[in-house]
Amino acid sequence: MTTTLYQVDAFTNRPFTGNPAGVCLVQEPVEEQWMQKVASEMNLSETAFVQRKGTRFELRWFTPMVEVDLCGHATLAAAHILWESRVLEKDQTAYFDTRSGLISASWSKGWIEMDFPAEPAVAAEPPAELLAAIGIDPLFVGRSQYDYLVELPSEQDVAELAIEFDSLKNVATRGVIVTSKSDNPAYDFVSRFFAPAVGVDEDPVTGSAHCTLGPYWGNILGKAELTAYQASTRGGIIKVRCGEQRVILCGQAVTVMRIELLV
Repeated sequence: MTTTLYQVDAFTNRPFTGNPAGVCLVQEPVEEQWMQKVASEMNLSETAFVQRKGTRFELRWFTPMVEVDLCGHATLAAAHILWESRVLEKDQTAYFDTRSGLISASWSKGWIEMDFPAEPAVAAEPPAELLAAIGIDPLFVGRSQYDYLVELPSEQDVAELAIEFDSLKNVATRGVIVTSKSDNPAYDFVSRFFAPAVGVDEDPVTGSAHCTLGPYWGNILGKAELTAYQASTRGGIIKVRCGEQRVILCGQAVTVMRIELLV
């Protein structure tokens, strides 16, 4: 039996930028252990497994180490493949049942719009290990359901940040979002995302982090629609529209590989 896997660069329209995600369209139920092994073999920050269930799709996300509850870029990649492979037409909305509830994705003028739960951050006392890992006095530290959010004084601080991963691994959290207001008028804010606890030292472009970043910067800047840049080496652009309990994450994607898995 062979299974087709795709590698998609998400939150970009140019190959070899954005965040690469694996996508596996599963035709029948498979064991969790098999999905974890495939994700480990792909060795990307996340691999998405998609199986049709009636008019919806079951969607699960795995890092090389663990299954995660929420992932933006692999959802974007999965929706992109459903349309590109003509499983769905572009006028059809993709509905995904996930560990974070129902998520939908739709095609709009060359962009994919995803309806995600908002995950606002609440001010929190930073653990000593977090401050040691960052090495810069933050302007704000908050905590969402999944991650710590740390605002730094400047975009330069975010860009030049050198994380002490030995300290960060001891922080009880999925990941740490580091952010600042953007110096570039094309963007409202910039960020980086670090998640060594789930096997991803730095994620290139993190959709789920913007479920927290959107409400945070929307409140500070007084804007319901924002444009963000994740300042990793690969880089990526995310547009965010904020509601009271949901956020719309908008991005683009490009397929770079199609692989036949032989086992």
